[in-house]
Amino acid sequence: MNVRDLLKLEDLKVAVEGDMDQEVTGGYMGDLLSVVMGNAEEGEAWITIQSHVNIIAVASLRGVPVIIIAHGFEPDEDTIETAKDEEITIMTTELPPFQIAKKLITEFGL
Repeated sequence: MNVRDLLKLEDLKVAVEGDMDQEVTGGYMGDLLSVVMGNAEEGEAWITIQSHVNIIAVASLRGVPVIIIAHGFEPDEDTIETAKDEEITIMTTELPPFQIAKKLITEFGL
């Protein structure tokens, strides 16, 4: 599946449209950036409540094509602009991290 396929979930909205054709191979959920840097794998959708610009650096470093910001948090302008530059998609949801992860697993088998 690719990033665009995630939009089949009504709970997700696009905050930044990056490369929507990138492949999504799994998922990773975490908020501590150093742990995500050490453990997220290329191609995984990353679920977090973090919304600051440093998430883009981590996603770029690890080859994460899409960041899902959960619990109603929204990215700031610096994060949005940096995500555009790096072509990393940011999606947001009102759902808590566990609930959106459950939907990704149920709907897409991630």
